[in-house]
Amino acid sequence: MNSSVIGKFAEDAVNFLFLHFRGGFDAFSASLGAVIKLLEDGLAAVPFIAMLVIFMGIAIWRRGVVFSVFVGAALLAIHYMGLWTQTVSTLALVVAATFSSLVIGVPLGIWGARSNRAEVVLRSLLDFMQTMPAFVYLIPAVILFGLGRVPAVIATIVFSMPPVVRLTTLGIRQVREELLEAGRSFGSTDAQLLWKIQLPNALPSIMAGVNQTIMMALSMVVVASMIGAGGLGEYVLSGIQRLDIGIGFEGGLGVVLLAIILDRLTESFGVKSKKKKARKKLVATPADPATPGKTAQT
Repeated sequence: MNSSVIGKFAEDAVNFLFLHFRGGFDAFSASLGAVIKLLEDGLAAVPFIAMLVIFMGIAIWRRGVVFSVFVGAALLAIHYMGLWTQTVSTLALVVAATFSSLVIGVPLGIWGARSNRAEVVLRSLLDFMQTMPAFVYLIPAVILFGLGRVPAVIATIVFSMPPVVRLTTLGIRQVREELLEAGRSFGSTDAQLLWKIQLPNALPSIMAGVNQTIMMALSMVVVASMIGAGGLGEYVLSGIQRLDIGIGFEGGLGVVLLAIILDRLTESFGVKSKKKKARKKLVATPADPATPGKTAQT
């Protein structure tokens, strides 16, 4: 089946990049590969018991005792199934992809919030990125970077970045105008408004974007096992290739347990931020000294 003019254009663009910038892609691939390996080796060097205590401690801090018990049981189940090494590998890939997505996505979201033209362009680009089937991202990634973890992480970054960009823009745009006016009346610069008013008030929305980015990165890392990402995705892929229900179920269960842990922990940061904002609002409401002559009404 031959591709149309549009498909031929996309193919020519990727081939042009490969032919003329191959050295740059190789250098970038080597650098990113070293970072991923360092992260994976660092996580793998931590003993399972220590990792179990760390995750359960964070779970108690953020969600309470009940969720901490669930986290302990989930990690013990993963270890019992012999999937701890694959889980650590998947976690390293998700952390690398999520961190890169945030480094790129949050500034883009701020840009979109401060410029209507940028927001229009970004919205169209993000629509394209989110609706394109995940498998399509693997093709140019393999052509430009070969097989392995590096193209898997790059494809994951492209696939998982839209939520944090969208929700950062949305959160900043929803900051109340009276807060901005109050900041300007005290002589705040645009940078001070951003760091001291807009970003703190937009934090719940941004954390929701972080949460969604992590979930999408985890789903894409599993898909990227087709190009050598390794981890739990490779275990699931092995079950599909062998038509082995047991292996496939164990790999899928490992992904589900890891996803629940990461989802609830990252979600807790946004929930706590919302509660803190609501508490401040209640404290400031009964008698607002900034408004002379205003009396509390019953």
